[in-house]
Amino acid sequence: MRLHLLLLLALCSVGPSAEVRSYSLRGSWSIRSGNGSVELPGEVPGCVHSALFQQGRIQDPYYRFNDLDYRWISLDNWTYSKKFKIPFDFSKWQKVNLIFEGVDTVSKILFNKVTIGETDNMFNRYSFDITNVIRDINYLELRFQSAVLYAAQQSKAHTRYKVPPDCPPLVQKGECHVNFVRKEQCSFSWDWGPSFPTQGIWKDVRIEVYNICHLSYFTFSPIYDNSAKQWNLEIQSSFDVVSSKPVGGQVIVAIPKLQTQQTYNIELQPGERIVELFVKINKNITVETWWPHGHGNQTGYNMTIHFGLDRGLHIEKSAKVYFRTVELIEEPIKGSSGLSFYFKINGFPIFLKGSNWIPADSFQDRVTSDVLRLLLQSVVDANMNTLRVWGGGIYEQDEFYELCDELGIMVWQDFMFACALYPTDQGFIDSVRAEVAYQIRRLKSHPSIIIWSGNNENEAALRMNWYHINFINLQTYIDDYVTLYVKNIREMVLAGDKSRPFITSSPTNGAETVAEGWVSQNPYSNYFGDVHFYDYVSDCWNWKVFPKARFASEYGYQSWPSFSTLEKVSSKEDWSFDSKFSLHRQHHADGNNQMLHQAGLHFKLPQSTDPLRTFKDTIYLTQVMQAQCVKTETEFYLRSRSEIVNGEGHTMGALYWQLNDIWQAPSWASLEYGGKWKMLHYFARHFFAPLLPVGFEDQSVFYVYGVSDLHSDRTMTLTVRVHTWSSLEPLCSQVTKRFVIKAGEAVLLYKEPVSTLLRCGNCTRESCVVSFYLSTDLKLLSPINYHFLSSLKEAVGLRKAHITVVISQQGDTFVFDLETSAVAPFVWLDVGSIPGRFSDNGFLMTEKTRSILFHPWKPTSKSELEQSFHVTSLTDIY
Repeated sequence: MRLHLLLLLALCSVGPSAEVRSYSLRGSWSIRSGNGSVELPGEVPGCVHSALFQQGRIQDPYYRFNDLDYRWISLDNWTYSKKFKIPFDFSKWQKVNLIFEGVDTVSKILFNKVTIGETDNMFNRYSFDITNVIRDINYLELRFQSAVLYAAQQSKAHTRYKVPPDCPPLVQKGECHVNFVRKEQCSFSWDWGPSFPTQGIWKDVRIEVYNICHLSYFTFSPIYDNSAKQWNLEIQSSFDVVSSKPVGGQVIVAIPKLQTQQTYNIELQPGERIVELFVKINKNITVETWWPHGHGNQTGYNMTIHFGLDRGLHIEKSAKVYFRTVELIEEPIKGSSGLSFYFKINGFPIFLKGSNWIPADSFQDRVTSDVLRLLLQSVVDANMNTLRVWGGGIYEQDEFYELCDELGIMVWQDFMFACALYPTDQGFIDSVRAEVAYQIRRLKSHPSIIIWSGNNENEAALRMNWYHINFINLQTYIDDYVTLYVKNIREMVLAGDKSRPFITSSPTNGAETVAEGWVSQNPYSNYFGDVHFYDYVSDCWNWKVFPKARFASEYGYQSWPSFSTLEKVSSKEDWSFDSKFSLHRQHHADGNNQMLHQAGLHFKLPQSTDPLRTFKDTIYLTQVMQAQCVKTETEFYLRSRSEIVNGEGHTMGALYWQLNDIWQAPSWASLEYGGKWKMLHYFARHFFAPLLPVGFEDQSVFYVYGVSDLHSDRTMTLTVRVHTWSSLEPLCSQVTKRFVIKAGEAVLLYKEPVSTLLRCGNCTRESCVVSFYLSTDLKLLSPINYHFLSSLKEAVGLRKAHITVVISQQGDTFVFDLETSAVAPFVWLDVGSIPGRFSDNGFLMTEKTRSILFHPWKPTSKSELEQSFHVTSLTDIY
């Protein structure tokens, strides 16, 4: 049974008068449009779009151009209503609350035709006292206002000065003034996503009744006392005491496996009361800490808290407690004028390797447990240990963080502000403060969350003047920025959560940003903090293009999703790279041309006379380009961790943009909508491996670095092989002497002039390729990596590879035995829309035979795989 950390139903044991009862209002509601012309049933949790689709009133919103055709849904004012009977005698209860865990977004709430409150924040939890209006049979109504129209009204009402940006770029086909509404920012559009500003009740809604007192929420933080060498637990509980007299009693906190049990006396005065407990963990028991994936176990301990109160009232809570420390280290570095920027978990420096998470769907009711499990399992399967929950989306549902705890995925948690300036009038600030307070207490018990960040790119937007602000007015916007992120959000984080660091923005210069008054002169400095970096013009094979930064928290390149993913939301006339559909789905200015430009630097572009074949080949080539570009950039960051060059280096994080897709379209993602792995994700499985050899050239000298994420030193050898494109036999192989790679370091292992390498078999740059790997006693310790000596469009001797495949089954896994007639770069195995992943894909095949495993995510058969299977290599489009 999963033990939820927060908001569990309190159980009382003394009979109906003291019991807490809860009645869920999930399920079927009635939905009607503003003028009443459309009325239909809809599910809660859910949204209007989903209800219309489920009732057959609209097509899949993601089909073709429906994001434009269905704009009318977001511009209407919809009403949700439900008539229901309370299944118990409510007159026996002192307090009756109506609780909404999430309302999307702007609504007036009527209970039995009495207005009981309003909502204006998708990210807040709302509780309304309905004790005096509840009846045996009740009518609940939420009258929504279009978030698009509300945002426009709020912007218009802000008359003192403009708060930019007004609208997104035209290419995004979005809605305006999203910064004036506390709603998922990307729901108004983004450069990888559509505009679907939803309306609805997107989380649980219920009625709770109770007598005497009620445990409203419960949260905790493990804290390590370094001086006493002891773990402690800070527990905070909030009570609503409805008794007219004080309520006293005892609290017993027990963690059996840590042989810890402590008892406290409490007295609760009438009203809203906070109880804070400080638990000292038994020093005689070894506490096993929570570690990120790849660094140790994710050990947790079951804890129970029992409140035995006056009048026989008993409340018991259960939770999983994880112990870990996190430190953000910003300190002077020898050989540099700047400061470090890296994380220590349990005192151990850890290189953060992973990606950036965006909402998994425009419609949150589609994001099921299975969807989350599939995406997050793909994170750890690719050797990642970190996700950044990006500030233009949502604070994810509880299960997301529970899975991250379980899987060992560290979370860099942004607050939900992105790529905009924001108003700071009192109503807006009050709404934000309620949001932040709620999210801190909801999330802070999760060990996976290692840092809070105030926003995405807003410091950079302000300082780099993205919105062309008149210099005379700059101080006004800086004051607003400090008011929102420093005087409010930061103040609340420091007061509410002492267990993890806070930074105001990403990118930021960290401590240097603070010293410069919270807005740095250069938020993209390589000497401090983190950086975001994008360059679609320069050659991505040239590592000198990339910043030798302390931490790279965003970088990447676009590609198209596979044809099998696009096929579901398109028709035959859409299947070309310059079709109206292809242009419509590209929300990044000039994105399609940028992909072709980058691919054309090193590959021959598809030239088939068959338009469909050209489209499929182009899709394939964009994925090859994206994978190779991000591989080159990530490996540069990985090998920069242990060196300082001209004051730059000590890179300790690489989080590429982005992990997942919100719909079927070109994007920076490595996982397509639905979870299918792009070539980049297979590459990530290699370049994020615990041990990795990284090869590169500098001034015609070939270098190999060894990169370790291990906690102990390892002895091994490096093998370097030279292959010719025209033969499946290596020309020569060189094995180094045994060496030691120290834990957590990147060290130079090999250095050789390219001219020396080329003497092997009379190679030229165009005719040969280099591969290399780490091993010990013939046992492979790393992926086999490779280095291209020239662009592949200039490769000499590369022949069309005829690849045959025999599929066999071993239990739930399938074996693909490949045989090739020639060296094949970027071999891509595709089983269409059959869900699952291969053990490897997109690989360089320099040997005649190879076996690859396929792990299906759902039951499938050998015959289904054989019918869907297709293999492609670069030689097929040359």
